[in-house]
Amino acid sequence: MTKHKILVSVGSNINKEENTRLGLDGMFEQFGALSLSRVYESESVGFSGDNFFNLVVMATTSKSIQQVCDALKHIEAECGRAREAEKFSPRTLDLDLLTFDDVVCDSPVALPRDEITYNAFVLQPMADLVPHDIHPCEQKTYQTLWEAFDKTTQKLWPVPFTWSATQV
Repeated sequence: MTKHKILVSVGSNINKEENTRLGLDGMFEQFGALSLSRVYESESVGFSGDNFFNLVVMATTSKSIQQVCDALKHIEAECGRAREAEKFSPRTLDLDLLTFDDVVCDSPVALPRDEITYNAFVLQPMADLVPHDIHPCEQKTYQTLWEAFDKTTQKLWPVPFTWSATQV
């Protein structure tokens, strides 16, 4: 059975500590062992709202891209995520598949996810977690992309956060 390496962004700005933990619990149930970046707090981007917790999670899975996306939507729903018509709004939990191996595709979801290269709250955790992995389109490491990123455009800072799979 083929195992695929996935990277998933995790974000929350409603009961962010609790919902981040619940999201990690759900991903552990779906995918098993998880590797986590540091958790960052950042101002909301695209709307006025409470600050977000953000991190990136790495896992391996034998699921297909569609099955991974379905699992992430299920975890979001379990955490009370309402699918709003408005893209930029507060949320209990936001789980986005960033990469699936080195696949580049538009369906069932666009991969690699565009926001990797333009959101500090995605790129910095990726550079922390998988600094030497190469972006499938940019053909640069995530560390190199982070070093070149204009850090004056978006503010984020590391925050203390603990989670253990034994909490599940």
